[in-house]
This record gives sequence, C-alpha cells and structure tokens, in this order.
Amino acid sequence: MVESTGGEAGSPDRDAAAEVLDRPLPEGVRRRVVQIASDGFGGLTVAELPPQLRQYARFTPTRRMKFAGNAMAAALESDTLFRQRIGERLRDAQPELVGALEAGSPPPAADPLDVAAAAYVLRPVGWVKLVAAAGEDAQRADAERADEETRAELDRLRAELAEARAQTKTETERLRGELDAAKRESAAAERKLRAALSDVKRGEAAVRKAKAETDAVRADGQAQVSAAESETRRLKSRLGEAEAALESSRRAAREGRSIEDMRVRLLLDTVLDAAQGLRRELALPPVSTRPADSVDAVEPGKMTPKDIATRALHEHDPAILDQLLALPQAHLVVDGYNVTKTGYPQMPLEKQRLRLLGSLSQLAAQSGAEVTCVFDGAELAAPVLLAPPRGVRVLFSKPGVTADELIRQLVRAEPSGRPVIVVSTDREVADGVAKAGARPVASVVLLKRLSRG
Repeated sequence: MVESTGGEAGSPDRDAAAEVLDRPLPEGVRRRVVQIASDGFGGLTVAELPPQLRQYARFTPTRRMKFAGNAMAAALESDTLFRQRIGERLRDAQPELVGALEAGSPPPAADPLDVAAAAYVLRPVGWVKLVAAAGEDAQRADAERADEETRAELDRLRAELAEARAQTKTETERLRGELDAAKRESAAAERKLRAALSDVKRGEAAVRKAKAETDAVRADGQAQVSAAESETRRLKSRLGEAEAALESSRRAAREGRSIEDMRVRLLLDTVLDAAQGLRRELALPPVSTRPADSVDAVEPGKMTPKDIATRALHEHDPAILDQLLALPQAHLVVDGYNVTKTGYPQMPLEKQRLRLLGSLSQLAAQSGAEVTCVFDGAELAAPVLLAPPRGVRVLFSKPGVTADELIRQLVRAEPSGRPVIVVSTDREVADGVAKAGARPVASVVLLKRLSRG
C-alpha cells in the first residue's frame, strides 16, 4: 500500500509534512527508526526499494542493521514513498501503537523511544513534539543514569582513597622503621669498610713488594734459561751437521758405486736393445759386404724421441705416445694428479688414483715400457695404503717435496741417451724435463691413449 503525497490544503497529512525537526534525531530514537526500517525491509520487493538500498536486499536483518543503517536512515528522511511503505509494514506489525498515534493519544505505558520512532516514520500531526519529548526523556534518563554512576564511582573512589590513606600511613611507618635500621646498618658497614680499606692498602703494598722481588727473580731465571737454550740449539745444530755429514759419507760409500753401476748397466741395455732393433730393422745377411754397400746412401739409424717429435703428427695425437713407448728401454713418467684432474676431476682422489693406475698397468703390459706414476704426498697426514698394479711403479713425494720436484729428480737420475717420456700439462715441469733431455707429453694425449684400451 502506497500513501498518496497529495491532499487538500489544511489536511492532517499536509500539516504533518510541514512539521520539521529543528535538531538532529536523538540517538536512541534513530536506533529504533533504523530497527523499524530493517524489520520492514524484508517485506518489500527489490523494485519497491530505493536504488541505494537494493544492494542490501539479500542481507540478514542483523547484517542489514550493521552495514545499511546509515543508508536506511537517509532513505527514510529523503524518500517519502519508501517511508510510507515502511509505515505500512509498521502498521501491520504494531496496529495498536499506530492506531493510538493516529488518534493523537500515545499509550502512556509505551516506551517513549518506540513512540517517537513510530511517529517519525508515520509522521502524524505533532510527530515533531513526540520525537523531541522522547529525546528529552532519553537525555534525562541518560543524565540520571550518569548521575547515579557518577555518585557510585565517587563513593567507590572515596572508599579507595580512605583505604589508600590507611595503607600509606602503615607503609610510611614501616618504611621509617626500616630506614632507621638501614641507617644503623650503613654506619656499621661504613666502619667495617674503612677498616677493610686500611687492610687492603697494607696488602697491596705487600703484594707490590713481592711482585717486584718475583719479577727480579723471573728476569734472572729467564736470562739463564735463554742462555742455556741458545747453547743447546748451537750444540744441536753442530750435532745435526755432524750426523748429516756422517750419514752422507756412509751413503756415498755404500750406494755410490751401486748407483753408478745401475746407470751404466741401464745405458748398456739401452744401447744393446737399440742395436738389436737396428739389426732387425735392417735385416742384413750375415755376410760382411755386398755390392750395394758401395752405393753412396744414408743408412738408417736408431729412432730417438727428437726424431719422433719431427714427424707430421698433431701434438695431441696418441700415436706420438705409441711411437715413443716403442723406443728401446723407454721410461714413461706420469704426473698422476695432473692427469686425473684433467680427465676426471669430479671423482674422489682415491678413485682417481685407482682408475689411472689400472689403465697404466694395461699400457705397461701392451708396450713393455717401464712406467712410473708420481703423486704429490706433501699434504698427506698418513701413508697411503695402496698395492701398486703389475708393471707400474707408484711413488709419493716426501713432506716438503712436491711431485714436480720428484719428477725432475727421476729424469736427472736417468743416464744420458735413455728415452724418458714425461706426461704432464704443467708448463714449468715440461720445460724443465725437456732441458734435461726428456720428452714432455700433454696429459690429454695419455688420456686419449688410455681411452683406446
């Protein structure tokens, strides 16, 4: 049901509409007005709602009160048609209260806030007075409640103040007694402190005297100990030099001859093997001369590492290593970690050694050459437990000696003229062994040769 906004001059509806509040709607009345709008909200269709309220159509009454309260209050104030529709829902919900308002005699027992809220929605004649009276009643009730609360709070504060005064008096007396006791204890402690300070000063003087005497004795003792240590070091140095000289002379007398014999014998074996190879290569008959001997030509000679170096082979061709190992009495010296860290650096050192030594054993069996593999042992905390494979000599450098220096010692130990091949990518090692007469070969060449099997 829609209330008509028209009417004749002087009608009650027009007179009620002409009434206007001259102050804001009291808060209590406003809450009741929003509650009435929320209760009647659910009985309206979406089309009957103002556009600004349609978004709250599906809200529950509680959520509608919480989120749409201001919007509903504004719509009741500005939209007459929406207020009339809410008034119709109120008339259906509370017919007795509405009838009494329209008759101009509100029920005396009704809540003034409910009466004012209903009057604000229905707008009967004199509704402004009803709203103002409800506001004044609410304010008067709030003031009375506030006065009661203030008086109660004042009584409570007075009681607390009296209790606090009593506690303060008791606490003050107690603290005054404790202060007197503390003053007496402080005076006694001060006397003890003065006596203790006097004792401390005498003790400090005695300590300084004893420290001075101790420092003098310690300085004298340190000087004597330093002189004794200096003399001991000098005697130990002379003893070490004498022992080293004695051991050197004994080793020279014991091993000098055998080393020279070994070098001469190894060189002789090299010459004999080279001569036998030359004899097999020439395949000469047992006769002393032949007509061809009179022809002027160059006879073939033995092949040396330098001859192999001049052949038209790439420096990384494994065939170079095969040719070098085919020389009589060839000795292959391998820089172990240089090769393994070039070929398979991701493996642990132990597995690197085992893999390289296994491959070198096969190469020694195939070529018949002497093979020595050198590892750097300078950083080892303990000797490596390793069974050398057949045909391969495994050496670790001593503490303080690098693998590079051990390789140079091996090259220098060989007699001049024996083919010695050193496998290392280290430029300094390669240059050093080349000057000593050995043939350096890159590690990648050996890795390629070993990968062939």
